[in-house]
Amino acid sequence: MEKTKPQESQSGTGLMNWIDARFPATETIEYHASKYYAPKNVNFWYYFGWLSMIVLIMQLLSGLWLTMNYVPSGAGAFASVEYIMRDVEYGWLIRYLHSTGASFFFIVVYAHMYRALAYGSYRGPRELLWLIGMAIFIALMAEGFLGYLLPWGNMSYWGAQVIVSLFGAIPVIGPDLMEWIRGDFLMSETTLNRFFALHVIALPLVLVMLVFVHIVALHHVGSNNPDGIEIKKNKDENGVPLDGIAFHPYITIHDIHATVVFLFIFCAVVFFAPEMGGYFLEKPNFEMADPLKTPDHIAPVWYYTPFYAMLRAATYPFLGLPAKFWGFVVMVGAIVIPAVLPWLDRSPVKSIRYKGRLSKAMLTMFVISFFILGYLGTQAPSKAGTIAAQICTAIYFAYFVLMPWYTRVEQTKPEPERVTG
Repeated sequence: MEKTKPQESQSGTGLMNWIDARFPATETIEYHASKYYAPKNVNFWYYFGWLSMIVLIMQLLSGLWLTMNYVPSGAGAFASVEYIMRDVEYGWLIRYLHSTGASFFFIVVYAHMYRALAYGSYRGPRELLWLIGMAIFIALMAEGFLGYLLPWGNMSYWGAQVIVSLFGAIPVIGPDLMEWIRGDFLMSETTLNRFFALHVIALPLVLVMLVFVHIVALHHVGSNNPDGIEIKKNKDENGVPLDGIAFHPYITIHDIHATVVFLFIFCAVVFFAPEMGGYFLEKPNFEMADPLKTPDHIAPVWYYTPFYAMLRAATYPFLGLPAKFWGFVVMVGAIVIPAVLPWLDRSPVKSIRYKGRLSKAMLTMFVISFFILGYLGTQAPSKAGTIAAQICTAIYFAYFVLMPWYTRVEQTKPEPERVTG
């Protein structure tokens, strides 16, 4: 037995040497795991980047299984979803995993973005990393919207109709652009087929590619930490950051614990509240799409409602252009404006821990306004709701527009030399 172990070891080493001579397997593992050093003071908020990858994998796998029984046609789409739910073995579970996964995807991504805002993860040298992350967010928004139409339920149909019709408000090219997106004069089977192809092939490929590039960029510049200190500045004689720990096994174990807890919560929702009171799966979506029957209140899924509320907050025409156009501009602007954060923040420190009261107050109001807008977007239009949405929209944009001023004039605390844990 004693002679067998060295032979197995040599065999294993020989195999790895053979692979490494043809593919940089060991080098890649070391660069991205065993010899990649992450800050030792990562906290709760650092779970969500990993969890977003877990949810992406679940969405890809559950989506793959759903396509095996889904029929992308006007007559067959809704019926095939019902078939999956009622007749396919464990089809209801796969469908609920996918629909619940869509909501949880946005939950973890929004939490991941909040952490970046709080700890300054968009600041140099991570500007490109932040821009890639914003591209992932926009691709995710598009992926969710395209998939929203596929069940061919009544809310899916009318929700997609409302969003696509917004492009018609663009001067000159609007009507033609709207027709090009739909592939028809109305929302039809042609639109459904087009959205299906983009949802299951094009955008998933884009998302996977962007996530890969995001991880490569992250491991090149290194992870940020709650103190906003670059751990690469303090290294020992071997070039190892004094405040860093190897990603594997320390951070991987840290993330496995988070994954287990997350899956308990996720499965509890899947098995006991997959519709989440109509917020994850709307009640009108259990009716087949009907161009002649408009739902009482058309609203998108909850993760789009903050931006939908901003869209509805624009109620006045300006420069000869209708309010609908300006609502579209506000909505798109709200989605893309975080991309310029690296060039707006003028603070001498990165983390909210050491920023002044103005930054803390603005971030708090920004988060509160986002939640309020999310709620208002689920409600039927009203005069009071419109005023509240306008105020919250102003606060949302003020966080970005005023950032060069309040981050420059406020008093900040000095950053420590080393991470504080």
